[in-house]
Amino acid sequence: MKLAKLGLVINPWSGIGGPAGLKGSDGIETVKQALEAGIEPQSNKRAAIALNALKPFSDQLEILCFAGEMGENLALELGFAVTVLGRAATDPSTPADSERAAQAIRDAGADLIVFAGGDGTARNMVNALGDAFPVLGIPAGVKMHSACFAISPKAGGEVLRRLMAGQLVDLREREVRDIDENSFREGRVSTRHYGELLVPEEGHFLQAVKNAGREVEELAVADIAAGVIEELEPDTLYIVGPGSTTLAVLEELGCDGTLLGVDLLRDGQLVATDVNAPEIEQAVAAHGGPVKILLTAIGGQGHLIGRGNQQFSPKVLRDVGRDNLVVIATKTKITELGGRPLLVDSGDAELDAQWSGFIRVVTGYRDEILYPLSNGDTP
Repeated sequence: MKLAKLGLVINPWSGIGGPAGLKGSDGIETVKQALEAGIEPQSNKRAAIALNALKPFSDQLEILCFAGEMGENLALELGFAVTVLGRAATDPSTPADSERAAQAIRDAGADLIVFAGGDGTARNMVNALGDAFPVLGIPAGVKMHSACFAISPKAGGEVLRRLMAGQLVDLREREVRDIDENSFREGRVSTRHYGELLVPEEGHFLQAVKNAGREVEELAVADIAAGVIEELEPDTLYIVGPGSTTLAVLEELGCDGTLLGVDLLRDGQLVATDVNAPEIEQAVAAHGGPVKILLTAIGGQGHLIGRGNQQFSPKVLRDVGRDNLVVIATKTKITELGGRPLLVDSGDAELDAQWSGFIRVVTGYRDEILYPLSNGDTP
């Protein structure tokens, strides 16, 4: 039987800037800052979750990749047959290395390329491959506005499993968008269409394009803010996630919060702004009292955890607990999901499964709904 040739391109540093609160991972200096903050790379771990689904087909697969952390190490670790086609020109690897890898893999006769990264890596795939070669994105970045990614690494693995099992999987052109990280770090969100990628699509396993527009439902957001403020508890540390809806709560309190970062609030006052994952963990430990997390979902996609808020590490989420999660969103944002669940993709599969189920969402002043929260295992 002819072996299926699966290309693998891993951006080893993708997403490393998220837990560090750096709003992205582009550039060698950003990687160095994150490493100095004690952040560990996660791309290979997230790619492993997806590729684990292919272990039953290991005798039918050949992995084409670049050397080391760009694919070889993981593929060998998982027991696949591996063909190494090159290596990164520098360490840390660069976007040019990702593009060279994709082109070499295509030219070697791959059937499909799986890439682990964020929007920047998706752009690399557009540059290298255009819109005629099939690829599938495994979400591992900070910024994932594009529609070429699975909703979680495990969902990506399910798409790959179905392909290998010979099940019918559609191929569709999906939009790639990207954002200017410098503007993003200054609190300005401006995404633009960059191109299209040909992506295997099955059920609800692929994410939608992120709706980057700020809510125009000012009254609805104001009602939510008023309701949340009325319920704030004394001597409680509130960890306030990114987003215009959560920012509205801080602004209503007269606080100068961070639109795209994580802030710490206690007794109506900001005690820290734009904190990273280690700083949040330290603050929770030092507080010693009740802690709550205030979050809103990404418009269009529905991701509650794991997109743009990787500062919420699995440790923080476990320490705080699901019952202390305060989710806020306008009814328009929920309705636009079209019945799709909110999503949790923390990087910890056990936690994601434990947190799945119905969750309360504050949608107005003294107005709540129950809405499903999913780890993406089922459509």
